[in-house]
Amino acid sequence: MADNDAIISTLNNLIEVSKDGEEGFRSSAEHVDEPQLKTFFLRRSQEVATSVQELQDLVRSLGGEPASSTSLGGTVHRRWIDIKTALTSNDTVAVLNETERGEDVALYAYRKAAAQEDLPTHIRFVVVRQLEGAKRNHDQVKQLRDAARAEATAH
Repeated sequence: MADNDAIISTLNNLIEVSKDGEEGFRSSAEHVDEPQLKTFFLRRSQEVATSVQELQDLVRSLGGEPASSTSLGGTVHRRWIDIKTALTSNDTVAVLNETERGEDVALYAYRKAAAQEDLPTHIRFVVVRQLEGAKRNHDQVKQLRDAARAEATAH
């Protein structure tokens, strides 16, 4: 079994990455005009917030202090979304490209955490379940991006 500090560190990394996703989806919602896409991004943001809360509760149950902020990389990424979107005037494809890039980071972090052999079973269960959610988010964003790209090419 991993010691508590290593488990807490793994979970806190996932919290930061997930908070990045939560903020990224919210930021993406602000940068698209299409109501259905705004709703999609806001719903994803809320779902990720629920996952963050679950991870924070696990850290507390291990006697740790849960991460409460986003990562520096995530903050920089959101600023890039803001700048790129401003330059492309709410270009849906650009927003979806950046959102997918953010989800790539989340997938990597969750896969790395899930690959740790010494996670306690109840924590591994949560990490793997949330990994599946991150995969779904990534795949949905990719499908939306591909559809938006095809639509933009058709016009």
